[in-house]
Amino acid sequence: MSSVLDTPRGAAALAEWLLPPLGNRWLHTQAVAARACEASAAVPEGDRDLLVAAAWLHDIGYAPELRDTGFHPVDGARHLETQEASWRLVCLVAHHSGAVYEAEQRELTAELDRYEREDSPVLDALIYADMTTGPAGQLFGFEQRVNEILVRYEPGSEVHTAISNARPYLGAAVERTLTRLAE
Repeated sequence: MSSVLDTPRGAAALAEWLLPPLGNRWLHTQAVAARACEASAAVPEGDRDLLVAAAWLHDIGYAPELRDTGFHPVDGARHLETQEASWRLVCLVAHHSGAVYEAEQRELTAELDRYEREDSPVLDALIYADMTTGPAGQLFGFEQRVNEILVRYEPGSEVHTAISNARPYLGAAVERTLTRLAE
């Protein structure tokens, strides 16, 4: 079952309602959605709107009014459930950009495990869009983006450790997407 949130227009409207007060987070989200549009040829045609919708919504869990666990993938997914988003969209938001690695650091794996992770071109392309877009919407290469995150977060912090551990997984998703785009 899908909802208006599974469409780029519906997802963008929700993101625009929640994220503009967060400044760079809003700039990042807009650029990730644009990057997902560019990468949509890497996913089956029937999944392209879902990919772009997930890109618009991937960081809504940062919105203060949605904060519950303090872990934005889970907080965003929980909110989308209350909005009757499709289960697939909820799960894509929950698992964007290697969320499982940070969930382990935050001891929130049980909360994340409630959402199935799909290993698919759609999740790969969502990771690609997020992991090639800087914090203020800049276009970055994958290594540049990872290094930017590692500089921004202190060594030993949950995010620094999670990104360090997730680097091979994230890099493989980016490479798969680039390969699909080249085909």
